[in-house]
Amino acid sequence: MMKRAILLLEDGTSFIGRSFGADGESVGEVVFNTSMTGYQEIITDPSYKGQMITMTTPLIGNYGVNAEDFESEKPWLEGLIVKEYSPYPSNWRAEEALDKMLKRHNIVAIERIDTRALTRRIRDGGAMQGILSTVENDMDRLMEKLKAAPGMIGRDLVQEVSCAEHYRWTNGEQEARLPAPQHHVVAYDFGIKRNILRMATRMGCRVTVVPAGTSAKEVLAMSPDGILLSNGPGDPDALGYAVREIEKLLGKKPIFGICIGHQILGLALGGRSYKLKFGHHGGNQPVIDLRTKKVEITAQNHGFAIDFSGVEEDVEVTHLNLNDNTVEGMRHRSLAAFSVQYHPEASPGPHDAAYLFKEFVQSLSN
Repeated sequence: MMKRAILLLEDGTSFIGRSFGADGESVGEVVFNTSMTGYQEIITDPSYKGQMITMTTPLIGNYGVNAEDFESEKPWLEGLIVKEYSPYPSNWRAEEALDKMLKRHNIVAIERIDTRALTRRIRDGGAMQGILSTVENDMDRLMEKLKAAPGMIGRDLVQEVSCAEHYRWTNGEQEARLPAPQHHVVAYDFGIKRNILRMATRMGCRVTVVPAGTSAKEVLAMSPDGILLSNGPGDPDALGYAVREIEKLLGKKPIFGICIGHQILGLALGGRSYKLKFGHHGGNQPVIDLRTKKVEITAQNHGFAIDFSGVEEDVEVTHLNLNDNTVEGMRHRSLAAFSVQYHPEASPGPHDAAYLFKEFVQSLSN
């Protein structure tokens, strides 16, 4: 017999549905993701720490989950919200059902609610805090807990997902089939996805992953050819310690930033961060490369953006989001430093953005 679950938003809107995944209660920023596939990669992306994900695709779980497609060691999201959960996966690669994986990692989930209505609520009112519970039915008590919980702005979530000490990334069984490393790259782990590491090693890089708080001095002592700033969750303005170290690395080694890595690099170059109304979350975001005028279909997950007005003499904006004209990429005009707000390591169907890794590797030889 299915158990009832309640989702309550900070504006008082409530949704009552069926529970799957773990029993319990969780609070997070409720966002929607427009990807039609890839729920496992989304769920295990550390960038979603602090957030509850609403999948706009109505049927989730139909192809199960498997260990090979994890983007990190576990799911990081606070809760999962779907229209309909499929408890009987059908795929030759499936190792277990999504419900079982969520239970194992203590992730609360809800199905059988109107996700279209929820998505419209977020689009109209903006991303907002929500509480998801299978153990409490009193709306007043749920609202009290929700109001007492911390929000997203000013919150350092990177420290909760970053590695504790540096390590050499190995690509498992594929290691022997990869080209011999030609370059050494140090990757800051702000919540790094495994496919970023896979892409870098496929391009002939030996990758050392370091914690988010690693000093510039420690990184330079490793004698890297280049530095990669990874994706990650939360508010970039809360990461002053990382911004200060990246400032020290500018001009010393080529730098490539992705997602929150783009935001950290942008702040180090004098940009300003701001919160988006409901963010960009999905595998179908159109981005134009202003240099080539080509349009890329990209995967994205971010709730903040960077404004580079005031630093145009130093920074060239290279990519724009065609939905809202927010900055999606930039490069320094004289230093070897560039970044994108989206995820070039993700392949939501097209591989439109893979060229960015090639550009980074080419910069290591200059």
